[in-house]
Amino acid sequence: MENKTEFNTPKSLRIHIGVFGRTNVGKSTLVNYISGQDTSIVSPVAGTTTDSVYKSMELSPLGPVTLIDTAGMDDISDLSKERIERTNRIFDSTDVAIIVLTPNLWTEYENNIIEQLNNKKTPFLFVINNYKKEQLTADFIRSFSQYKFIETELLNDKKYRESFLSGLKQNLLSVIPEESLNLQPLTQNIIKSFQTVVMVVPLDLGAPKGRLILPQVQMIRACLDINAVVIITKETELKQTLEKLKDKPDIVICDSQVVKKVLDIIPEDTAFTTFSIIFSSNKSDFKTMLNGIKAIKNLKPTDKILIAEACSHHASKDDIGRVKIPKMLSKYLGFEIKFDVSSGIDYPKNLEQYSLIIHCGGCMINKKQMISRLNYAADKNIPITNYGMVISFVNNTLDRVIQPFIKSL
Repeated sequence: MENKTEFNTPKSLRIHIGVFGRTNVGKSTLVNYISGQDTSIVSPVAGTTTDSVYKSMELSPLGPVTLIDTAGMDDISDLSKERIERTNRIFDSTDVAIIVLTPNLWTEYENNIIEQLNNKKTPFLFVINNYKKEQLTADFIRSFSQYKFIETELLNDKKYRESFLSGLKQNLLSVIPEESLNLQPLTQNIIKSFQTVVMVVPLDLGAPKGRLILPQVQMIRACLDINAVVIITKETELKQTLEKLKDKPDIVICDSQVVKKVLDIIPEDTAFTTFSIIFSSNKSDFKTMLNGIKAIKNLKPTDKILIAEACSHHASKDDIGRVKIPKMLSKYLGFEIKFDVSSGIDYPKNLEQYSLIIHCGGCMINKKQMISRLNYAADKNIPITNYGMVISFVNNTLDRVIQPFIKSL
């Protein structure tokens, strides 16, 4: 029976295992061997993998993982520049890396991969794809002997797959940091077991037909995981919902767009925050995002703001990032200001042109990639903040929505 976890766990909650190496070194063969499926195209032709290939699976005891098969960074084909650039982006989201080696071949290229991984504080190990059973030279072994490594001849022989996986997983567990294996739950520091949580979920144009948006779904699941009681309602039924409760809820969580409506209804002593602000605490650095708010007061008409979305989606006419936040900020500032939008894995290199970055909650990317984005902004000395914080700030409700997190700062 197939494991449903393989398909149901969002990619953002999985350990990302990036597979790097030279062109035609056997990266795709390794990914296929680990997954037990023909996930990536394998060919003796160099440069067959033209873009990163993602494969989600369950890899016990690590849990849900995403394997990322990358294009060779030594590619010299016509499309090499774009391929290498896309591979470079994978370093930002990789929790742990596997570097596939050709026997007795070690140059500055391998050193460069190590340097990039060390710069990102990403643990790694080596897999030597020695299918020709070559005798490894002392100089070659000396190049990586200080690191974890596995030598294998069996990447095309499925009957040895389990014994290979056993050794690989043992080595991965020995290098992956504890915090990557045990992700902090969304409920951390704000919700306890058996507490009552009221979630206010508006069904506007941004809500997918017949479904809730991912941050809401993830928050519901996080509460159920700790045996909290979850009550879901729309803002139009919130007052009636609260009146039917015997006791007041321990916390109310709402979509950022209805903060003011919700605050007009709930008691002043009820803990309160938004989905977006919970994600800014869980996925990024809360203090950094909060400090970014200060930049709003210093904005000038000649400045530019970057709206950074972590997913690619069809923007509705009342899109929160592309429409509502620009309108809210322009109204607050009293003048029009220029906004640019980046979406998906794209993140501008020239961040220095912006006076502020306003980022979504990041439900579609892992924490490693979110922290990388914060670090890029810090390197350019550009303040960065979060959708929910901006909306609450311009509505003069920020102090209230961040209150549940103050004790943990």
